[in-house]
Amino acid sequence: MNRRMNSTSSTRQLIVFPLALAAWLSQLLLASAADSTTRLWYEQPATAFEEALPLGNGRLGAMIFGGVDRERMVLNESSMWSGSASDYNRPDAYLVLPEIRRLLLAGKNADAQKLVAEKFNCLGKGTYGNLGATSPFGCYQTLGNLFLTFSDGTDAVENYRRELDLETALARVTYRRGGVNFTREHFVSAPDQVFVSRLTADQPGSLSFSVTLDRPERFTTTASGTNELLMTGHLNDGHGKNGIEYACRVRVLVKGGQVRADGVSLVITKADEATVLMAAATDFQEKGQQKSAAPPLATSSDLNRAVSRNSADLEAAHRRDYQNWFQRMSLKLDATANSALPTDARLQGFSVGQVDPALGALYLNLGRYLLISSSRPGGLPPNLQGIWAEEIQTPWNGDWHININLPMNYWPAEICNLSELHEPYLKFTASLVEPGRATAKKYYNARGWVVHAKTNLWGFTAPGEKPASGLFPGGAAWVCSGLWEHYAFTGDTHYLAWAYPILKEAAQFYLDILIEEPRHKWLVTAPSTSPENSYRLPGDGPNAVCLGATIDMQLLRELFRNTARAAEILNVDSDLRRELTDKRARLAPNQIGPDGRLQEWLEPYAEAEPEHRHTTHLYGLHPSSDITLSGTPSFAAACRKTLEARGDKSTGWAMGWRINLWARLGDGDRAYQLLKGLLKPVKGKSGGSYPNLFDSCPPFQIDGNFGGAAGIVEMLLQSQEPKDPSAESYRIELLPALPKAWSNGELRGVRARGGFELDLAWKDGALTRVTIRSLKGAACQLVYRGKSVPVKLAACESTEFKPPHFAEAAQ
Repeated sequence: MNRRMNSTSSTRQLIVFPLALAAWLSQLLLASAADSTTRLWYEQPATAFEEALPLGNGRLGAMIFGGVDRERMVLNESSMWSGSASDYNRPDAYLVLPEIRRLLLAGKNADAQKLVAEKFNCLGKGTYGNLGATSPFGCYQTLGNLFLTFSDGTDAVENYRRELDLETALARVTYRRGGVNFTREHFVSAPDQVFVSRLTADQPGSLSFSVTLDRPERFTTTASGTNELLMTGHLNDGHGKNGIEYACRVRVLVKGGQVRADGVSLVITKADEATVLMAAATDFQEKGQQKSAAPPLATSSDLNRAVSRNSADLEAAHRRDYQNWFQRMSLKLDATANSALPTDARLQGFSVGQVDPALGALYLNLGRYLLISSSRPGGLPPNLQGIWAEEIQTPWNGDWHININLPMNYWPAEICNLSELHEPYLKFTASLVEPGRATAKKYYNARGWVVHAKTNLWGFTAPGEKPASGLFPGGAAWVCSGLWEHYAFTGDTHYLAWAYPILKEAAQFYLDILIEEPRHKWLVTAPSTSPENSYRLPGDGPNAVCLGATIDMQLLRELFRNTARAAEILNVDSDLRRELTDKRARLAPNQIGPDGRLQEWLEPYAEAEPEHRHTTHLYGLHPSSDITLSGTPSFAAACRKTLEARGDKSTGWAMGWRINLWARLGDGDRAYQLLKGLLKPVKGKSGGSYPNLFDSCPPFQIDGNFGGAAGIVEMLLQSQEPKDPSAESYRIELLPALPKAWSNGELRGVRARGGFELDLAWKDGALTRVTIRSLKGAACQLVYRGKSVPVKLAACESTEFKPPHFAEAAQ
């Protein structure tokens, strides 16, 4: 064969090779850009919980540390709660209510607060000062620790990498040691309800390690057969008896080598590949649920079902399930050199001014990932920790705070196209109705139901032990906002018929407790608080108890409106609709104080802490739409002054909320500054983000992750329902608060009220394309830079606008 190439052939090769190289480099850059928005990665193992990588399927959770000689994996199960059902209601609390109100109406707020603290709080010690692990109130707790201790030798470790792929919900650890490449892959499967760790090496017989299972207290671990560990126990019920029963079962399968039990450990020697499977269960069951199998039997059943399939099939089923949720939406923002760094270094670089637009997209994707991983239909809603905790005494009991935190966990649900994942919140709200009726009767002698500032697995609805942090009568109205939001986004009247009785009973409670204040004849709540904040009166204070705090009035305007609209849509309760409409008009209105700020209380009291973390009286700006730039500009300006006075530095969740508030004010650059604060590495006891991007309150509290994710979407798209119930047109604002830092981008699959789904693209800060789809058929106004385009679509119909057409249509 003649091996000499002719000149034509040689020239063609010289041309083709650079083109192929360019294409390869282009693909590499695209892959790197995608990784910058869907991958957390590190060059070292985690040394603390806030560095570990979270996995979850809504019920089961795991935190991957990635140690080389010893891998620790913190395990969680969403119903691991100590405590037990208890009655915290003071049986005669309503008898002191007239005197509390008399004192408030007479301006004797301090005396009223003293009476609330003595006789209008919960019976007993309540949350035990947020240290409820051994009390009846209880505490969310860790399931335990799964340890893998390796015998790989003492050679140096090379090429270490630990990562979490948000696109597949897989955590991966890879490294080279002693000439062998080791890989560990971890995931938590929703279809199979197991946690899976798959360990491989590129040389046969290289895997030797032991497996142990424990928790800090109240456990017994035994070996079951040659390849299984079973950990069982009961949590503390708060009365010196056994509470919730739990079981955690681990089974190890190997290819090559062997596995044997050695006391309370499993020992794996010279395996080619190993799969570690974990299942967990408790005997908690909500009222009305069918009694499930005992936890040990349930875990055995889950593992038996899982091992009937190979690990590749388990992973494939997991990916299909997870990506059904995750791939509904995407955000692309420009990647830079900083975007290619390990996540901890990337976070540090961003905090000192390195440009990295794609970090915002990563944070949004992480928020979506965390919601998918901690909230699934049929389960419990994520608590203050989501589902991830390593302690027995979790911070703030790992409970559900009603006065911002639980609702904030679900801010991304509807807008991020995860509507079905809202169900645990909606069902949890429904579970509060029965205990809330007893609280409404015993404290207010009222119809309906109420929950105050916080609740637990056992249906705690009474006021907390302290007025400032525990009273908050607006709790039921706040959680009910999510019931309406789900309808506003879906238009599902079958669901609305289910939700309406919950809304109705909450509204009836507030109709019963409103009183008339003497000066303006406004209807107000009494007693009331602005959650966790306080004010000063001359020579007195700080006080928290008051008449008609602004947040209560905003919540009731929203609840009365939503309940009346639901009744109208369902064609029921005409008399109630009229009463709600009439009394809504008499509620104390938003007020602008003498300093130009939105007033937090009925009177212009002096703040005890001007830079307080809570901005509860701005609820009407976000998440509600009581105050809008277009509809109530003077109140919007008052909100701006309030935010400027509060400042940007705060706890993580508070910065997450303020991103949303500044976005609603149309100030994208200020919202972006808050996002930068939220993404600032934690130093000491500060808000910001830990190396694994968990939000710091401090300590870790997951609501900031969800609030920040929602804020990113609010910067790019906002929607409002019609103010006039007879109108049919929704308002959808495109790029309403786009920061200069995000001059180029693409957002796909975002949802808007009215049942719309949109795709947006922009370049150099200007909209280049918008596609809008209607799920059920509806009309809306698309608003961009002050210009409005009317759109009316049939069910499943879509249309596209580009700037020239958009401008023409708007003229």
